[in-house]
Amino acid sequence: MTQEILKNLLPKFLDYLKVKGRSPSTILAYRADLEQLRDFLQSKNKVLIDQVIQSDLEAFRDTLLVEKYTPKSVSRKLNAVKTFFRWMISEHYLTTDVSQNVAHPKIEASLPKFLSPLEYRALRDVVRNDLRTAAIVELILQTGARISEVAALKVENVKGNQMKIESYATQPERTVPLNTPAKEAVANYLKVRSSKIESPYVFVSKNGKPLAVRNIRASIDRYMQRAEIGKFSVNDLRTTFIVENLKNEVDIVLLSQVSGHKRLSTTERYLELASIKEPGKKPVLQEL
Repeated sequence: MTQEILKNLLPKFLDYLKVKGRSPSTILAYRADLEQLRDFLQSKNKVLIDQVIQSDLEAFRDTLLVEKYTPKSVSRKLNAVKTFFRWMISEHYLTTDVSQNVAHPKIEASLPKFLSPLEYRALRDVVRNDLRTAAIVELILQTGARISEVAALKVENVKGNQMKIESYATQPERTVPLNTPAKEAVANYLKVRSSKIESPYVFVSKNGKPLAVRNIRASIDRYMQRAEIGKFSVNDLRTTFIVENLKNEVDIVLLSQVSGHKRLSTTERYLELASIKEPGKKPVLQEL
């Protein structure tokens, strides 16, 4: 066993994934998850792989849950961690797999939550002076885009009344209508975004790097606390989009396509949540 620095092994592992033919989107997800682990361990002053013990990985898991990542998301991140540690064993960087017995969080089947108009208007009110976060909130509320899709959104893919969401993982490319509130929110943010930033991405940090999903999540969580709706998370904004459109009799096939659901049955599950027995046929999305 060698005293290898964790951050130095990550590029080697990612190269291994490329050789194995894993998709670019999968490799990108692994990199983000493992960089998150690296940052967590560094905060605990653990930079060498042989310093890491099982309880460190369990603490990483529990911290993610406290930060309001869903159990499903945390489980996916743990899969990345476990795959990384198995690779280190196979490459003889480690002799013991401390990730092997780290338990996945229990995933309970429960109905998703959604915000009432009063609640999402309260959120809008507290974010109005933070144009970047305000644009993110508005995009999710008006298009139902996933937080990862918003983080990966490129400037060139926002044109006129449409937003293109590029294909990734198993999700095909799709085009989503942009209504006036969504367009104005993005335009207002881009006006104040530094012209010196040369990034293809819409949402960037001060140093021009793409805004990480975890940073978006943390920012919106803080504003939800300020708006006194802390029981919700950013994922509930997407649910709110679906529920409000169902309540307003928007065509469920259109809604399913815009939401990026692979099967119509996925969208149909929200009918009960919206207290709707029969979906409507309106051909235009509802403006929230």
